[in-house]
Amino acid sequence: MIRLSETSAKQRHVLLAVTVGNVLEWYDFAVYGFLTPIIARMMFPTDDPTASLLLSVGAFGVGFLTRPIGAVVFGVLGDRRGRKLVLLLTYGLMGGATVAIGLIPSYATIGTAAPLLVVLARLIQGIAAGGVVGGATALLTEQAPAGRAGYFASWQAASQAGALLIVAFAAAVVSAVVPPTQLNAWGWRIPFLASVVIVPLGIYIRRRVDEPQAFVHEGRARASASPLLVLWRTHRAAVTRGLGITIIWTVATYFFFFYVPLYAHTVLKLPLSTTQFSNSIALAIFLAGAPMAGHLSDRWGRYRPMIVAAFAIVLLILPGFDYILRHPNAVSLATFQVIFAVLAAMFIGPAPAAIAELFPVGARSSGVGVAYNLAVTVFGGFAPLIATALIASTGNPLSPTWYVIFCCGLSLLVLLLTRRTSSPDPR
Repeated sequence: MIRLSETSAKQRHVLLAVTVGNVLEWYDFAVYGFLTPIIARMMFPTDDPTASLLLSVGAFGVGFLTRPIGAVVFGVLGDRRGRKLVLLLTYGLMGGATVAIGLIPSYATIGTAAPLLVVLARLIQGIAAGGVVGGATALLTEQAPAGRAGYFASWQAASQAGALLIVAFAAAVVSAVVPPTQLNAWGWRIPFLASVVIVPLGIYIRRRVDEPQAFVHEGRARASASPLLVLWRTHRAAVTRGLGITIIWTVATYFFFFYVPLYAHTVLKLPLSTTQFSNSIALAIFLAGAPMAGHLSDRWGRYRPMIVAAFAIVLLILPGFDYILRHPNAVSLATFQVIFAVLAAMFIGPAPAAIAELFPVGARSSGVGVAYNLAVTVFGGFAPLIATALIASTGNPLSPTWYVIFCCGLSLLVLLLTRRTSSPDPR
């Protein structure tokens, strides 16, 4: 059983503050993905609905192109100046870009300026998102009690799921309550403009977090040299391993919780409100499961549950997708999403600590940020676009599963190699 009594009041405060702050920040980044079908019509209209959807999904992926830039800039800043400063700066940047998307006039009003401004806002969001993972993961890992880094760091992943859950629920409520004509006209903007309230709350919460003692005592001395230079000279293998571990993390997140609802709406023709409520159930399962998996990894090691989950995803993804294709209804969709939410939680829960433990304190923010965001940029952010393009080019509605199987195979190879040389919670 997970015993919070084993942690100090300060550690519990850090865990709560970082988790809530992450939920609010990832809400800002994720809200675009859940409203892609509407944004496609309002900001990227074409005569071909598929082309319009591809453009909108592509704009979602554009936000990932700048994530390595954010990882480098804010990773170095986090290793030199502190984790807390990074969390404050990235959140302000993210929130401003999110509000901007909610205020951009539609294509019918300002023409091509509309999609260009949306893309610019997504690029800014990408920079902010690229900076937050390294700092938050380092902070949670370093503030954890001895032997509990897996549980503490798992809340980095759980907070992302919490954000997705809030966004999915908000999108479902808005799409169910607001009439379709009004939803297209202004209703879709509500979740974006909610950041006007969310941003000040997130900044207030993060200002109350202290720097980890491990960073105060060790990190600044180790970060006297360039953290990027240290990574290149000493930890290139660790970056490669961290990238490999992140592949399934990011593909599972953006495929199962972003693309599957989009697939159910556009291919299976299920109502948007149905797909979003089903997604909310799956995200709630993931939110509960990720910390449990992180806790188990403190006892059993990081890699055992991750490897089991990766093999299960490879074996079940094709028959699972075929099942919902043959039975396009709310029950089959929810069943599919819940099963893969459990498997995703088994893998992703231990992943933040597994990556953080590959790097020393003085290069941890940079190392985690670079490894994570390179994988997200190459494999995860464009997963919805690749899956949509596979169906458009092959005509096979099962073709998106090929991409998931390929990515899981790469991660499994890295996991099997990394498991031989890693141990949990090095201090």
